[in-house]
Amino acid sequence: MSGRNRSNTNRQRLAYEAARILIEQGTYEFDKARRKAAERAGIGDKRCWPSNEEIQEALTAHHRLFRGDKQARELRKLREQALAAMRTFATFTPRLVGPVLDGSADKMQGVRLHLFTDNPEEVVLRFLDQGIPWQEREDVLRYGGGTRRTHPVFSFVAGDTPFEIIVLPVGSQRNPPLSQIDERPERGARIAELIRMLERPSRS
Repeated sequence: MSGRNRSNTNRQRLAYEAARILIEQGTYEFDKARRKAAERAGIGDKRCWPSNEEIQEALTAHHRLFRGDKQARELRKLREQALAAMRTFATFTPRLVGPVLDGSADKMQGVRLHLFTDNPEEVVLRFLDQGIPWQEREDVLRYGGGTRRTHPVFSFVAGDTPFEIIVLPVGSQRNPPLSQIDERPERGARIAELIRMLERPSRS
């Protein structure tokens, strides 16, 4: 086997192992899963490690192969729950992002939303009005040009579904943070777009 073929084989092998780790742990932390997969396989050469996009492809393939219709039903339910939450936070121009949007999600990963306001306290007030208990932290997100910015993140559970809400300034609607998967601006889907997705007969 040539060096290039061996490298491609290792990348594919690690991508599927990293996807399996993500599913087992119910997380969306690609870098940790990739490192753990490489450690298990004893592959230290980072040139053989898969990209986030390759892991994402393996994750989607795993769901389709092993979970089929069950995953499709779960995905639809997650999108319906996302729509309900987006309507609750409609004044903040919500956008659905992450695995529920791209079709690779399961219930453990939950729903990720971007909300837009220059005053995050307004989101807190909405939580209080709705009687939603939440936890708060801060995350550093990457933008085009290498910029990094810190934003508040609120998490809560609705029923048995975890939600993660990232609060961004209004200007980020035009210049959203980069996706951790493909490093492109994560523009997400608005309410009307999500409704159209739910109206489609296909799985995704």
